[in-house]
Amino acid sequence: MKFGMFLPQREIGHDFQNVIDFVGVTENAGFDFLQATDHVLGADTATRPHWDGAYDLNDLFHEQLVLFGYLAAITDLELVTAVLILPQRQTALVAKQAAQIDIVSGGRFRLGVGVGWNAVEYEALGIDFYTRGARCEEQIEVLRRLWTEESVDFAGRFHRIDRAGILPRPIQRPIPIWIGGGQTTRVLSRIGRLGDGWLAGGPPGETNDRAWAVIREAAREAGREELPGLQLGLRIPGHDLSEFERQVEACERSGATHVSIRCDNPTDPNDPIRSLDHYLEVVVSAARVLAERLGSPKKLTSHAQ
Repeated sequence: MKFGMFLPQREIGHDFQNVIDFVGVTENAGFDFLQATDHVLGADTATRPHWDGAYDLNDLFHEQLVLFGYLAAITDLELVTAVLILPQRQTALVAKQAAQIDIVSGGRFRLGVGVGWNAVEYEALGIDFYTRGARCEEQIEVLRRLWTEESVDFAGRFHRIDRAGILPRPIQRPIPIWIGGGQTTRVLSRIGRLGDGWLAGGPPGETNDRAWAVIREAAREAGREELPGLQLGLRIPGHDLSEFERQVEACERSGATHVSIRCDNPTDPNDPIRSLDHYLEVVVSAARVLAERLGSPKKLTSHAQ
């Protein structure tokens, strides 16, 4: 298994140096990859009394692809969008941007995609919220063709490319596309038919085990048995070290290839410096547990107070 950290961008404050510090400690601690979440807009909930979305306009999200273009120059971590809300973006532009990140990172980019849940965001970006699943499926095909073919001629429901291509094309041809979310049959089928991996939205357990079985069956029905290996990424919390070690063991039993660690919010999320300290300590503590469990020579770093 490979292990990575979720970037807690909402919690560590507006000072971008905090992001740099978090990424540096994550790499020095021996982790393999960094994941970041995507939202372009947050809804103003003042006039939406029944709003039940996870985020709103008070939550900070860096633009993923610009962020990774910068981080590619300062870290050797694999960079993973978890996830990029693909249907609300222009496909050819995503292909170009992703190819560029793959190049500047030396082939250390993995594109995790999803369809999202925020209709307010879709409306503001001028994209139909209700066709996002079908659009995403067509986008995945278009992305792979643009990354691997010199000239693409494509006519679909949502796209028309008339004998055109991108240059430069990525180092990885194609860039791995992982699909996030999914407990409905439709989404699980999409992952099995089209994804290189599944970014599960939670820890190991019976629910994700059942979903993973559906994904693998969909892959078999689509004739994808010869894949290098449909991969599984699980997510576990990192704040409770006794529970953390149990979760790692469960990930091994579930057949996970990648495990991302997400920290819970600290006591005072409005204090950026205190928040950063909290998260950096979680990174180091989690790395220490992994090093002891796996017997691997992971480098450990405690950050300066």
